[in-house]
Amino acid sequence: MEPSAINLGKLAGPSKIFARRLLAIGANRIELLMVEVQEERGRLLHALLLGCGIAASAFLAVLALNAALVVLFWETSRVAALAVSGSLYAALAVALHRKLGALLRDWTVLGSTLDQLRKDRGCLDERLR
Repeated sequence: MEPSAINLGKLAGPSKIFARRLLAIGANRIELLMVEVQEERGRLLHALLLGCGIAASAFLAVLALNAALVVLFWETSRVAALAVSGSLYAALAVALHRKLGALLRDWTVLGSTLDQLRKDRGCLDERLR
């Protein structure tokens, strides 16, 4: 009976160390995830507020410029002035839509956390072989 108790004691030591390290790695990764989520939330809120400010300012500027152009060309060609300004706004909307599409395609959320988890999985796979 004594040799099996010694073998069990020898196995329990490394298992405890492995479990502690695994828990420490898990805790570190959760902390990293929380930090990244907070950073993303702040960045997203900042971007939304800036976007709203830009949209409001741009709308007022476009409205004022459009009114000025219509008043300026009222006697000569008011329809042409409206058509040209409408075409410019449509072209701007298409360009902004493409820019937004490119931004959304390249957007990575929690990239550092995912990279770190991939490294951890690779390291764990190596150790368990």
